[in-house]
Amino acid sequence: MAVHIGVLGSGVSDPGRDAVAETIGSAIGRAGALLVCGGLGGVMAAACRGAVRSGGVTLGLLPGDDRSEANEWVSIAVPTGLGEARNVLVVRAADVVVAIGGEYGTLSEVAFALKSGRPVVGVETWALRRPDGTEETGIVRSTVHEAVEIALALATQDPHA
Repeated sequence: MAVHIGVLGSGVSDPGRDAVAETIGSAIGRAGALLVCGGLGGVMAAACRGAVRSGGVTLGLLPGDDRSEANEWVSIAVPTGLGEARNVLVVRAADVVVAIGGEYGTLSEVAFALKSGRPVVGVETWALRRPDGTEETGIVRSTVHEAVEIALALATQDPHA
């Protein structure tokens, strides 16, 4: 079965972040992994575009009830009707997540991933500090060009090893 890589990021388009997301999506497609996302615009659309153009398959877990709300590069659209609560489903459907930039929705997904033990690869994304001031080490920092390679290695790693 293919590795499921979640791509997290802002739904608002930004040329720089979209370019990063498309590059990462393309690498996911070339690797034969399934790209899982929230299915809307911005980082999600750019990553899906890159994956599909590279022969990959994308799964969009939509916040609303209408499948047609998915961006045009979503291969499989699943309307959840859960609004932002669908962020939990995006994380749970993935073996590993890649966070690219992001707003508060991305932050919530990163937190859900860390809480559930999903590996998180961060590209120009949130830095978290614990109440005692120490940095959260659960986010593996990466460049755009290494993110998918790291994600694939983390996804196939035995968590008990």
